Amino acid sequence: MEARRDVFQAIADPTRREIIGMIARQPVNVNTIAEQFDVSRQAISLHLKILSECGLLNIKQLGRERLCEVKLEKLNEVYEWVQEYQKLWTGKLKALKSFVEQEELKSKETYTTTKNTTGKIQQIKKIRNGKSQKQ
Repeated sequence: MEARRDVFQAIADPTRREIIGMIARQPVNVNTIAEQFDVSRQAISLHLKILSECGLLNIKQLGRERLCEVKLEKLNEVYEWVQEYQKLWTGKLKALKSFVEQEELKSKETYTTTKNTTGKIQQIKKIRNGKSQKQ
């Protein structure tokens, strides 16, 4: 039984991400790819197979050479998934920023105690922008 593969599995491995980066610029021979890594040729072939099964790579036979071409369209799946979480976290971070700013403003408020004209003590809250409010 063959394992079901998707684009997320393909980019989960740093070696596969590096291979995608190499062939994104231009098609590259399998031997050239293998020479760039300190792993066996068999290990590189397995990475290429996974990338191919995930739809991120085409391997074309040109005479005796096998040329790898990238198919970046499949990465749109990852982009769309990340965008959903970016929207979610952007909203949460904006709310957090607003909360922190309000708390900072509250912490900058000061109170002073004074006597009014009738001799009664009153507390006046002084806010940073210079306005006062009776308490």
